[in-house]
Amino acid sequence: MQEETARSAIDTFISAFNASDDSYVTALLSQALTSDVVFWGPLGRSEGIAAVERFVLDIRRHPAGTGTMVRCSAVDMPDEWARYQWVFTTPDGGPRLAGTDVVHLRRSLIDQVIVFAGEIEPIAS
Repeated sequence: MQEETARSAIDTFISAFNASDDSYVTALLSQALTSDVVFWGPLGRSEGIAAVERFVLDIRRHPAGTGTMVRCSAVDMPDEWARYQWVFTTPDGGPRLAGTDVVHLRRSLIDQVIVFAGEIEPIAS
């Protein structure tokens, strides 16, 4: 049951990237995130839904065109932490980015997001 709750919050968070209109982004994020969410993204640490909204809107306005964000793995959840993999693809074979997010849940909502974008390089032998 805990994994289903996490999966629901994560999928709602991801749906904000794919909303049919920018005006829906805040409502979707508010359904998935706590108001005091801490977001560790590519540009550092930020707090609050408004900060996450700015990040989502920036991704939605990618120079290569509006892309699609999808969760491409199961949700792995040991206790109140969960991780999942995602892929962002722009239209017409444009840039593609993959990564892993780690999220912390409090009362069925995500209160921390850590974004790991890109692949981890293997250890050179």
